[in-house]
Amino acid sequence: MIGRTISHYKILEKLGEGGMGIVYKAEDTKLKRIVALKFLRSAAFGSEEQKTRFVREAQTAAALDHASICTVFEIDEVDDQIFISMAYVHGVNLKELLQSGPLDIDEALRIAVQVGRGLEAAHTKGIIHRDIKCSNIMVTRQGAVKITDFGLAKMPGGTEISKTTIGAGTPSYMSPEQASGSAVDHRTDIWSLGVCLYEMLTGELPFKGDFDAAVAYSILNDDPKPVFEFRPEIPQGVEGILAKTMAKNPDDRYQKMSELLDHLESPESAPALVATGKSARTDKTRPSIAVLPFEDMSPNRDQEYFCDGVAEEIMNALNQVEGLQVAARTSAFAFKHKAEDIREIGRKLSVGTLLEGSVRKAGDNLRITVQLTDVAEGFRLWSQRFDRELKDVFAIQEEIAANVVQALEVELSEKDGRILAKTSTEDHQAYDLYLRGRQFYRQTHRKGINYAIEMYEHAIKRDPSYALAYAGLADCYSYLFSFFDSNRANLEQAMTLSQKSLELDPELAEAHVSRGRAFYYNTRYDEAEKEFETAIRLNPTLFAAYESYARNCYSQGDLTRAAQLFEQAVSIDPENFNAPLLLAQTRRALNQNEKVKQALKTGLVNVKKHLELNPDDARASYMRAIGLAVAGEKKEALEWIERALSIDPEDPMILYGAACVYAQTGKEEEAITQLEKALSAGCCHRDWVERDSDFDSLRDHPRFRALLARLD
Repeated sequence: MIGRTISHYKILEKLGEGGMGIVYKAEDTKLKRIVALKFLRSAAFGSEEQKTRFVREAQTAAALDHASICTVFEIDEVDDQIFISMAYVHGVNLKELLQSGPLDIDEALRIAVQVGRGLEAAHTKGIIHRDIKCSNIMVTRQGAVKITDFGLAKMPGGTEISKTTIGAGTPSYMSPEQASGSAVDHRTDIWSLGVCLYEMLTGELPFKGDFDAAVAYSILNDDPKPVFEFRPEIPQGVEGILAKTMAKNPDDRYQKMSELLDHLESPESAPALVATGKSARTDKTRPSIAVLPFEDMSPNRDQEYFCDGVAEEIMNALNQVEGLQVAARTSAFAFKHKAEDIREIGRKLSVGTLLEGSVRKAGDNLRITVQLTDVAEGFRLWSQRFDRELKDVFAIQEEIAANVVQALEVELSEKDGRILAKTSTEDHQAYDLYLRGRQFYRQTHRKGINYAIEMYEHAIKRDPSYALAYAGLADCYSYLFSFFDSNRANLEQAMTLSQKSLELDPELAEAHVSRGRAFYYNTRYDEAEKEFETAIRLNPTLFAAYESYARNCYSQGDLTRAAQLFEQAVSIDPENFNAPLLLAQTRRALNQNEKVKQALKTGLVNVKKHLELNPDDARASYMRAIGLAVAGEKKEALEWIERALSIDPEDPMILYGAACVYAQTGKEEEAITQLEKALSAGCCHRDWVERDSDFDSLRDHPRFRALLARLD
């Protein structure tokens, strides 16, 4: 065949061969261009009528004109052999590209978006591909994506070539309706694109078998291995996308390619099937629970910190039990002091059960009342009242968690049992002091941090082996160094205290986060990364590990990785406002404008909710101001930053936020003045300031360059 001229095509070389036919590189001697010629096997057609109908269908597909679809120039027949002339793509197919391993998450999503756009254009014209697979997706040297073999996947009369003549492996991309021989529509392409995305992210096919029937059985009956087991950093939104694209019932999939594209372009907007950061987060068959904040029934109503702490400790214990899905703290605690219907809360949190409780603390006497409610039916699964002494609080928490697990019929592993039984201290007064310290630390202003230090120090004095208190104290000094006082003594304290915490409990994820933060502020980024990785391994649901790890990557300029980690943080705590706004900042630096919009939308919604409950939170006010400035709402942004400054005009972080807002709203001199004040007060370090996209308009300003020089 090589060297022959067929019609006006000179065959140059063989490109490949499959069940449908053979593909050659050829020269179009009329138009003087290189093309790909695909010769279809005559055995694929049962009759002349079938061949005629097939040519007609292929001609319809050839009319498609889209950047992501490989152009079909001509369909012809010579010596009873049908061939198709197509654009020759300089590149490799996706299957070949994956031979070197899975793709970067953003790259996989980018390719999936281009494929989806091509399919959307085809679906709009009523054309279904029916054989989307990685070998039918070409990637050019410039990174463009081209879908090949449109109109070739289904024989006239309903017989699919892919069922009878394709090469080994292709059945793995079939939808359940294809595998069972049922009628198909455009949703079969949505399924197959999901399989391709899964393969791009993991390097593996979701459905396998030693022969075609075994693959078909797997498609119809098995659930694919969750992608997080291959790559824990894959955001929850991406997992949700895969679950929805590969839903076995077509009615449960995305119904339009445009819906899928919206989520592929902004994975953080994809609805989580379960509001949790756990490994089982996309599995609707597993029991799920939200632990709501416990109500303070104490005589003076002054024990809110303790009530929140008890609920949170139970939540943390349950969150580490395999097979149980637990709503994020921020999501569950958003319902504090709200009298909403149980069913409505469950719907909003995407959980099947709710744990509610109340605490009455008077002197050394403690009463805790709890009830576990089935959301769908509204009936009580379990309830109990504990009348004990304060020193028994740890036993009560353990008993509550164990009863929840039993009521939900979750099988406990040996590791799960150890988690439920583990207590961070045996001293209930040290525990009380720790909870007070944690409440103050979350206030983020300097006075709160100083109070937190005092509480943590008292807790350690009562229990010198309290690893969690050491970690909390280390975080306070790291926070002081970064945002209020850049005296190296603060950083040295953070290093010493975090090391002590690890010595006391090497398996404490929070201790590794504290150690990582101390390394981070020391600009020892590689060591920080190891600590954050360890924390995530020990507790995959720990928001602080992902958020701090993301900051570490951002400061190094690894923006793609930082964005992935911020996305992970958002998926773990969907109500948090800080992570999505930092994600938007990172996406801006990557010039990913559409993704910036979605992250901004999430962050602004979350910070608005937070401020409705906490109107005097200056930090939230300045974060809202920054988000509004980036969104182009300059007038409102300036109003909110002035509000933040009026609440706490000396806070270095508020001053830094003001600099960001003024830079975004064209007030360059004011921005630099505020930044000078912030840096003089001991806020931030060079690596972050240098990469902060909020200051892009100031890069060439002499005063800004002088400020950076001062940070060396």
